[in-house]
Amino acid sequence: MSTGSACVIGATGQIGRAAVRALAEEGWRVRAASRGGGRDESWPGSVESVAVDRDDAAAVAALIGDGCDVVLDCVAYGRAHARQLLGLADRIGSAVVISTGAVYEDDRGRGFGTQDRPDGAPRYPVPLPESQRTVPPGDDYGSRKVALERELLAAGDRLPTTLLRAGAIHGPHCRTPRELYFVKRALDGRPVRILAYGGRSRFHPAHVDNIAELVRLAAHRPGSRVLNAGDPQAPTVADIAAAVDAVLEVRSELVLVDGEPPHPHVGSTPWSLAHPMVYDMSAAERELGYRPVTGYAESLPATVAWLTDRLAADADWRTAFPDMAAAYDPMTDLFDYAAEDAWLRGARRRNGIGPVRGTHGPGPAPHTAD
Repeated sequence: MSTGSACVIGATGQIGRAAVRALAEEGWRVRAASRGGGRDESWPGSVESVAVDRDDAAAVAALIGDGCDVVLDCVAYGRAHARQLLGLADRIGSAVVISTGAVYEDDRGRGFGTQDRPDGAPRYPVPLPESQRTVPPGDDYGSRKVALERELLAAGDRLPTTLLRAGAIHGPHCRTPRELYFVKRALDGRPVRILAYGGRSRFHPAHVDNIAELVRLAAHRPGSRVLNAGDPQAPTVADIAAAVDAVLEVRSELVLVDGEPPHPHVGSTPWSLAHPMVYDMSAAERELGYRPVTGYAESLPATVAWLTDRLAADADWRTAFPDMAAAYDPMTDLFDYAAEDAWLRGARRRNGIGPVRGTHGPGPAPHTAD
């Protein structure tokens, strides 16, 4: 395969870091653009770092310069960003743009934006194909991505664009790391993990290295298309809890709650969905020859190490991960241990469950509480 020039917008975000590294290691001449113009220590020295404000059309045009073979845009939202890219189409060979699974809605019009309504939890087909209907364009996260997608796809061959609908993104450098939910509990010595929906929730993860591999493959096979971006496995939330405990060499007890969280701050994790969201990855395999480069369990130790280092440097998780705090608090306090303990006391009285103790090595079996 021949390589050429690549421009990456949003290069110091979690996807951008991995994609720049993957492209540069293959021999692409990479210009890595971010607001601060920083660089990742893993990038080869050949990578050129550039400070660019994504909303400054002149700065983006200067980044593209006389032209580049492929643009990866990790931070595009809405029609304005789509039109900005299309205005430079005569200087861009092809584009890869990061979208999201939040664009999907089920056959009754339910999606991520309806989950707080009565009977608002979406029920997607399993596995979920790219042909599934999407929410209308609008002003929230998912609907802005729909507007972006439609504008770019309508351009067709004018700017061949691969849109990657990423799942629950994970890996180092995440601003909203879902794994923090279990890592912090393990570090805090919490002996129990309370999981709604029986611990069976499945929210398809996508490791940054697998997304980077999709970017690399799409750069070699330009086209106007939408593809799901996910890992080879879609573990349950109970599986994820156990995997994090295994990395940190602890074992906690699972208390599985049938149905919805019993309290806004109890049993609701960043993966907690009433019904599974599992991507169909066959289109990526067929169109790009995609083969995942890692899986959830294999990649988890590096993520956990990064999280523990961040927490060691700043013990207040809200200041260590301000975007995570903004995304989940105050609606759902991720670490409201007092609420968990109060609910557990009531559940033990109702169900005759004894005190829960954390263990190292094999631990007690999960049990269900009302």
